[in-house]
Amino acid sequence: MIINNCKLELVQGDITTQKVDAIVNAANKALAGGAGVDGAIQHAGGPTILEECNKIGRCAEGHAVITKGGKLTAEWVIHSVGPIYSEGAFGQSQVLSSAYRNSLKLAVEYSIATIAFPSISTGAFRYPLHDAAKIALQTVVTFLITETHELKLVRFVLFDEKTFHIYSEELQHFA
Repeated sequence: MIINNCKLELVQGDITTQKVDAIVNAANKALAGGAGVDGAIQHAGGPTILEECNKIGRCAEGHAVITKGGKLTAEWVIHSVGPIYSEGAFGQSQVLSSAYRNSLKLAVEYSIATIAFPSISTGAFRYPLHDAAKIALQTVVTFLITETHELKLVRFVLFDEKTFHIYSEELQHFA
């Protein structure tokens, strides 16, 4: 799908191998590495990423920070912290939306033309997948339509078939 001269696409695969300018890391507030996407990025990118994260310190939920990509193909890693899901908690959807929007703002600030996102908060942070996919896609589509940018590609790299299928279903609502 093309939105405001930017291709929006979904693929199933490994975010650490993407040939894009930046990949987004589903980080924790301490920027300390971890499991899932975060652990895979830290492992594939080598110690440079964690060293830069340690210099930054922390990142609040809904916000994003940027480091070099280390040994990754991507030059940059944008570390974005989504919410830890708690049923009935107030404002979680806004925090998740902010995590995507602030990642895109950093991409624009750093003249990044191609970016790959994982499904933020749906692993260890337990955000319901259908809700997260809807929020992620709505936020990205709205950003591409309403904000000034030079983005050429926004790719969602979804690790498993179930996640890819759910994002594909949600993307149909924007076609």
